[in-house]
Amino acid sequence: MATEVKYDGGVRALTDAERAAGLRQMKRIAGGLLLAMAAIFLVAFALQDRYPWLEYVRAAAEGGMVGALADWFAVTALFRHPLGLKIPHTAIIPRKKDQIGASLGGFVEDNFLSEEVVKAKIASLGVSARTGAWLEQPRNADRVAREGAAAIRAAMLVLNDEDVQDVIESMARRHLLAPEWGPPLGKLAQRVLDDGHHLKLVDLLLDRAADWVLDNQETVSRLVADRSPTWVPSFVDSLMGDKVHMELYRFIVSIQDDPDHQVRRQLDVYLQSLAQDLQHDPDMIARVEHLKNNALGDPEVRQLAARTWETIKRAMLQAVDDPQSELSLKFTAAVRDFGHRLANDADLAAKVDGWIEEAAGYLVRTYRSQIAGVITETVERWDAEETSRKIELQVGRDLQFIRINGTVVGSLAGLVIFTIAHAIFG
Repeated sequence: MATEVKYDGGVRALTDAERAAGLRQMKRIAGGLLLAMAAIFLVAFALQDRYPWLEYVRAAAEGGMVGALADWFAVTALFRHPLGLKIPHTAIIPRKKDQIGASLGGFVEDNFLSEEVVKAKIASLGVSARTGAWLEQPRNADRVAREGAAAIRAAMLVLNDEDVQDVIESMARRHLLAPEWGPPLGKLAQRVLDDGHHLKLVDLLLDRAADWVLDNQETVSRLVADRSPTWVPSFVDSLMGDKVHMELYRFIVSIQDDPDHQVRRQLDVYLQSLAQDLQHDPDMIARVEHLKNNALGDPEVRQLAARTWETIKRAMLQAVDDPQSELSLKFTAAVRDFGHRLANDADLAAKVDGWIEEAAGYLVRTYRSQIAGVITETVERWDAEETSRKIELQVGRDLQFIRINGTVVGSLAGLVIFTIAHAIFG
């Protein structure tokens, strides 16, 4: 079928105008042969009495005309009524277009949309290795990153802010506010205490307290003076302040130096008790829930959802608009790394190919009828004459060869039949 033409750069499909021109040319050739046979027949018929050998030429031309006319009728009857005469079983395609569409859809479904055929074709393509080699190229990875950034930007701009905020708020209420906080916090605290992670925090607090006391002697002295009776002399307040400051500093240092200090033990006992109460004490659990509800009421959750979405949206738009942003660079690097792994890791490529094959098989298995139905429905929507014209443009040029072959074969057949008959009957 003449649906493509070769040129230096490869192969391209013919346009409808080119197909129509080729069809007209072939019709002229086939019609010219018929006229040539008719002319030869007339000349040979008129002169055969004078030149007996022209009887053979006449028989050949007569057979060629019969073959040409028969094949002209057969080819024309596919697309229209020959000479406009509504002869039965002519204009087959316009009359049967719906059945042709249904048959074509069924043929495609049975022979091309088979799960086995699709899986075998995908397996032979080596999709993962080819995709990996393509993604491994820097310019292709950059292109994927740009397209991904454009998709993210479009999604961010299309999404309705209020709808997204509603989703975030709903998720926060379901997963953050609805569950009780006490037991999870108690379990987390218990795990931290059991693993001894709180000891570093205690050491840090003691270090900060010691530094503060050491650097704020005047503050400690002033606090002592402010709380002493007015009749106490100021020099006594000063001595008492220095003493309190020194003892407070020594007390903190003693806690720092002694891992088994009584304060440390008492603090561990208190934290252990708090962890247990958070998990099992109804009053403590209720208090935590009360604090949670006071801190995160309806307005607060709504504002939190709005701020969360605004922050995410602004950060994403800034990142995708800047090719040198950390997100863009990491995404491009991830694309190239994934491509390298696909191209060089046979196990990963085989696994990805398996996923693609299973996905394609599922799609074909589930939607093959709907996919093939597109062909049937499309043909049904076409006008009968338009359908006939489209099909004739596709195959009409090749069908004209049937007329040409019919002319040649008819000529040979007429010559052979006449020769045999003449040889037998004289």
